[in-house]
Amino acid sequence: MISGSVTGKNWIYKKFDNNKVLKICEKFSIKEIISRLLVIRNIKIDDVNLFLEPSIKNSLPEPNTLTDMEKSVNIVTKAISEKKKVGIFGDYDVDGASATALLKKYFKSIKHPCTTYIPDRQKDGYGPTVKTFEYIINEHANLIITVDCGTSSFDAIKFAKNKNVKTIILDHHQANINLPDADAIINPNRLDDKSNLNHLCAAGVAFMFLISLNRSLRKVNWFKKNNITEPNLIEYLDLVALGTVCDVVPLVGVNRVFVKQGLKVIAKRENLGIKTLCDLSKISSKPNTYHIGYILGPKINAGGRVGQSSFGAELLTSDNPSKAFKLASELDKFNKDRQLYEKNLIEEVEKEAIKNIKDPVLVLCGKFWHEGIIGIIASRIKEKFNKPTVLISLKDNTGKGSSRSVLGFDIGSNIIKAVQMGILLKGGGHKMAGGFSILDQNIEKFKKFLIENYLKLNLDTQHLKNLYLDATIYPTALNEDFYNDIDLLSPFGSGNYEPNFVIEDMKLLKGYIVGKKHIKSILLSKSGNAIKTITFNAVGSQLEPYLTLTNKKLFNIAGKLSLNEWKGKKDIEFVINDISVNRYN
Repeated sequence: MISGSVTGKNWIYKKFDNNKVLKICEKFSIKEIISRLLVIRNIKIDDVNLFLEPSIKNSLPEPNTLTDMEKSVNIVTKAISEKKKVGIFGDYDVDGASATALLKKYFKSIKHPCTTYIPDRQKDGYGPTVKTFEYIINEHANLIITVDCGTSSFDAIKFAKNKNVKTIILDHHQANINLPDADAIINPNRLDDKSNLNHLCAAGVAFMFLISLNRSLRKVNWFKKNNITEPNLIEYLDLVALGTVCDVVPLVGVNRVFVKQGLKVIAKRENLGIKTLCDLSKISSKPNTYHIGYILGPKINAGGRVGQSSFGAELLTSDNPSKAFKLASELDKFNKDRQLYEKNLIEEVEKEAIKNIKDPVLVLCGKFWHEGIIGIIASRIKEKFNKPTVLISLKDNTGKGSSRSVLGFDIGSNIIKAVQMGILLKGGGHKMAGGFSILDQNIEKFKKFLIENYLKLNLDTQHLKNLYLDATIYPTALNEDFYNDIDLLSPFGSGNYEPNFVIEDMKLLKGYIVGKKHIKSILLSKSGNAIKTITFNAVGSQLEPYLTLTNKKLFNIAGKLSLNEWKGKKDIEFVINDISVNRYN
C-alpha cells in the first residue's frame, strides 16, 4: 500500500515471526489472526492458555514478597484483635477512592471500626499533612493506613508517631532513598522492594494487602472465634479493576487478570454505587475498559477535581440506594462542571503552548487556573504537541503543578530530584505523570532543570508520529464473530493495546456530525460492502474533509473495532484513528 497519512503519521505494520504464528495455530487450534496478535504481543507458547483464560488462582503472586507486607499484616491483625479503631487516609482520584473503598468495605464486613478521610484538593492538597492526621487522630483512630499516598509524607508520619499512633503506608508512587518513619511501608516502587510488582496501582496494592490480612486472620482462627463470615475477596475485584484502569497502569501480568475478572464482577452489578453510576450513565451492555476509563472514571474523579473529594469513596461503599443515587447524581453534575471548566481553559493554555512551541518541555503557568483541571489539560496538550507538559496554577506567591510526560522521560523521578534540590516545595508521581508545589520565583529554574534533563536523554521523538498497525482486514470482517475473537485478547489498555487494523480503498457514502465534534459515517468498499464508522473529535481536524459528502476520493482507514449494544441489538462499528490517501487518487 503506497499512501500518505493525512495527519502526518507514519503507518508501520508490527513485525512478527510467521513460524511462531503457525505453531500457535496448530497447537491451540485458533485462528491465524489471533495467533498473529499473540505473537505480536510476545506471548510465549507456554503462556497462551493463561493469557486467553486468565484466572486469579493461576496468576496471583505471593503478597508477602512485597517489602513490609508481613510487618503490616501483623500490626493490623493485632489492632483487629484488640478492637482498635483504624483510620484510612486516601487520595482524591479514582485509584485512591477505589483503594479506600476496598479497605473500608473489608473492615465493615468484619465489623471492625474504621474512619476514612479523603483530602480536599484545594484546601488540603495532596497527601497527609499534620492537620489532616490530627483530625483522624481526634476521631480516636489508633492506627492510620494511607492509600495511594504517604511515601513522601515525612511530617505527618512523624506527627502520628509522636502521638503514639501507628502508621502503615500502602502506596505505589516512586520513592526516594529516604522514607518516612512509618511502622510499615508497602510500596512496590520503593528502591529496596524485590517483588517485581511495580506495575500495581494503589487499589492493586490494597488488594494484595487484604489477601495477606485475610489469610492471617484465618490462620489465627479469628473468623470462627468471632462468628464472622470470612469475606470473599473475589467480590472486591470490581474496585481493583476500577483503580487499575483509571490509573492507566500497564494491563500486563496480574493487572490484566484483576481487570478481566473485575469486569465480570462489575457485570453482576452487586456494588450498589457502581451499579447506580452505570444506570445513571445508561450503561446496559457488558462492561469493558472503555466504560471504566471514559464514562465511570471521569465521574468518580470529578468529585476530587471540582466538587466534594469524598463523594467517590462514599459512593463505592454505599449500601443505601437513595444515598447512592444522590452521590452518583452529584458526581455526574460535577463532571459536567469539569467539562465546562476544561473547555474554557484549554483555549488559553493552547495559546501559551504555541508561544513556547520551540521548548522541548512545555512548562506553562497562569493565575488561578483550576487546580482540579490542569492535569487533564496537561494530558491534552501533551497529546497534541507530543511534548512533556507541565501546567502550573499560580495563587499568591506559590503554584501547584500537574505534569504529563512522553515515553522515555521519567517525570516522576525528575520531580523527586527537584524536591531534593530545593527547587520544589514538595511533589512526586509516576514515570508518565506527577504533581508538585512550587514558589513562583523557582518556576524558571524548574523549567531549565527539566529541559536540561530531557535534552541529556537525546530521545528519538520520531516514534511519537508512528501509528503501529496489526493487520489489514476486509470490510466483511466487521461482524460479531470476528469481534468476539479479538475480544479474547482483552481487557485492552496501557501495556495491552487494542489491535489497530487497516481497511483499504473505501469511499464515503454518508457522513454526519454527532455530539458537536464527532463524525459518524457509512463507507463503501470497492466490492460494495458498507461499514459503519465513527471518528471522535473529527470536527475541525484534518480527518473531517474526508468524512463529509464533498469527498469523492478513495481512502484507507486505520482504527479499531467497537461493539454497540442497544435494546438487545448489536452493531459492530469501526473507530477511525487515521486516514491515508493512495497516491494514485
